Amino acid sequence: MKLFATAPLAAAATLAAAALAATALFPATARSAPAGVQLGSCAAGELCLWQKPDFQGKRYAHELSGTDVESCVALPPGTGAQAVANRTGRPVTTYQSAECAETGEFDTYPGKGSWVPQSPYRVRAFKIWES
Repeated sequence: MKLFATAPLAAAATLAAAALAATALFPATARSAPAGVQLGSCAAGELCLWQKPDFQGKRYAHELSGTDVESCVALPPGTGAQAVANRTGRPVTTYQSAECAETGEFDTYPGKGSWVPQSPYRVRAFKIWES
C-alpha cells in the first residue's frame, strides 16, 4: 500500500517542477499586462522597447530585416528600456548588460506576442533568436 501512496506524490512533484521551469522560461509579466495598463503600440514583426514602464516614454522599434539574428544589439549608449513588447515571431532575450553578458540579469520572451509592462531591470541590449 505504501508504494501506491507515494506514486501520486511523485507525479505531483514532477508536475510542480515542470510548472516552475515554465515560469522561469516565460515570466508571468510576459503573458499579460496588469489591470489598468494599456499595451503599447507595436506592429506585428517588431520588437519594441520603451524607456519608461507601462509602455511610456521614447520607443525603440526593431524589425528582423534590420537586425542580425543571434547577435547582441545594444540600445543607444546611456539609454535603456523598462517595458518590452516582442511581436517578432521569434524568442527574444533582453539583457541588463549592454554587451549581452549573462553575469547581469536577463530574460527570454516568446515571440508570439509577449508584453512586459515593467522589466525587473533596465534593458540595455537584446538578442533575437532563430525560431
